[in-house]
Amino acid sequence: MPELKPNGIPPAKTSMRHQRGLPVVKPRNLRGTLLRLWKLTRGHRQGLSAVFLLSGFASLSAMLTPFLIGRIIDHIDALNPVPFLLTGLLLVYLADWAIRFLQSFLMASVSQNMICFIRKSLFFKMKDLPLSYFDKSQHGDLMSRLTNDIDNISTTISDSLTQLMMLAFTLTGILCIMFWLNIWLTLTALITVPFVFLLTKTITKHTRKLYRAQQNVLGSLNGHIEESISGLSLVKAFGREAQVTEEFETYNESLCRIGTKALIWSGYLMPIMNVINNLGFICITVVSGIMASQGLITVGVISSFLLYSRQFTRPLIEVSNIFNVFQTAVAGAERIFDIFDEVPEPADKPDALSAENPKGKVVFDHVWFGYHPENPILKDLSFTVPSGTRIAIVGPTGAGKTTIISLLARFYDVTGGRILLDGIDLREYKKSSLRNSFGIVLQDTALFYLSIRENIRYGRENAMDEEVVAASIAAGAHSFITRLPKGYDTLVGEDGGSFSQGERQLITIARAILADAPILVLDEATSSVDTRTEQKIREAVLQLTQNRTSFIIAHRLSTIRDSDVILLLKDGEIAEMGNHAELIARKGLYYEMYQTQMGL
Repeated sequence: MPELKPNGIPPAKTSMRHQRGLPVVKPRNLRGTLLRLWKLTRGHRQGLSAVFLLSGFASLSAMLTPFLIGRIIDHIDALNPVPFLLTGLLLVYLADWAIRFLQSFLMASVSQNMICFIRKSLFFKMKDLPLSYFDKSQHGDLMSRLTNDIDNISTTISDSLTQLMMLAFTLTGILCIMFWLNIWLTLTALITVPFVFLLTKTITKHTRKLYRAQQNVLGSLNGHIEESISGLSLVKAFGREAQVTEEFETYNESLCRIGTKALIWSGYLMPIMNVINNLGFICITVVSGIMASQGLITVGVISSFLLYSRQFTRPLIEVSNIFNVFQTAVAGAERIFDIFDEVPEPADKPDALSAENPKGKVVFDHVWFGYHPENPILKDLSFTVPSGTRIAIVGPTGAGKTTIISLLARFYDVTGGRILLDGIDLREYKKSSLRNSFGIVLQDTALFYLSIRENIRYGRENAMDEEVVAASIAAGAHSFITRLPKGYDTLVGEDGGSFSQGERQLITIARAILADAPILVLDEATSSVDTRTEQKIREAVLQLTQNRTSFIIAHRLSTIRDSDVILLLKDGEIAEMGNHAELIARKGLYYEMYQTQMGL
């Protein structure tokens, strides 16, 4: 069972693929975060000024009501003004209803426009982040920020911002009227204000930390659920259901415990605030009674003032409550801004070149690279791949084979040396045009919730149906696709979960074939297919790679015997290099690997 940290948050855990942890908790600033959120939505708050104006009118109606009631009480003996005052009171109530309805209608549109922009900005920001960020982040936690945290902001803006604007107008107006009615009663009513602020400060000091911790644990819980569902077959295969369930319960109980504490602290606010309010009401009642007995004020003024004092303390209570609710939105906003503050993937140079129809000559010039600077994967790697060469890269796990592919596509940039394409450093090219020059089949298949046809066409959206079928035939995928009830229109489940690993691989190979890129990259493209299918793919690849620069990574040495050059990596360095016959003749490491695989 995972051990909990002192703050109740489970520690970072090792996922199936990456080391993932919780967001780093930094010193937070409520005012600064709200100001930053306000600046972020600049230009996307159309209609907010109208809501602001309506809030002023709604506050005005709230301020007129007690005054009219007091006037009615004072003129109860004189019948003539009463019908007029009652009519005015009725009109104020009707106007208040209409204004609040219109205000709610406009605020719904304003808040959703703001949230739409925030969500879009966050998604675009995540799109621009380097792969290294996603390697170290929990995917479920990122999804939680894009959904739950933004929803919290949405709820707060739509429900609380309107109230906050109204209450600000109401407090200011009522305070002015109270001073106009009687300065001594007003000073009596203000006695409770310092206690209100002290109580608010004390409670929000605790709730802010608790809401922040609650959002963090919620993100971790979502991450655990995402991993458990996506890896459910692996969980069942290794009989880890009990452990996964126990970890879920730990995160869930932690979330329950922190959420309970947050709600308890929030629950303290209203009861204690009502006690303070009632004490202030008693003080006003006593003072106003004494003044009335001395003839200093009328009964109508007392009635109006009591209503005003109740209205004055109510906004204070509601402001405190809204401020307390803001903690959830601020906690979500802080987690969102954590992503906004991440360093994006380096942008293209202003004068970056377009890699249009490259010839395909690739040079690794003293390349150094490590995912962590202190632990280099590739060490002073230098080799040249002439245009049209079919090069195979082999070696033990962790030797740096897939890393070479990541550097070629500029998923990462080298930390030392340079990689040249047609004599130009890769960093001089536009990333989009450079990546369009590569047809890539990665070791981890990636399929989308689209039809098989659309998944294959993903590499070239304008491809004709005949071309999709031709690519599938070349990849050896056509036969199993046509056996499906809907054929190429069959909807692929999430990440291709309804297909075997081999079938998913065939679809991705067909996608690369259809893309018809000048440079082809196959990273363990046949690792998940049977021997017969592998032979078909091998024949298709031989035809596809003819006169085309191709990088082929494979553990099965039988699939790369026809390569022009075989590069054997070991510990990030070149151990051997040559064609199949040359390396066999040397009887070195490649020879030993080949003999072992062939069972010789």
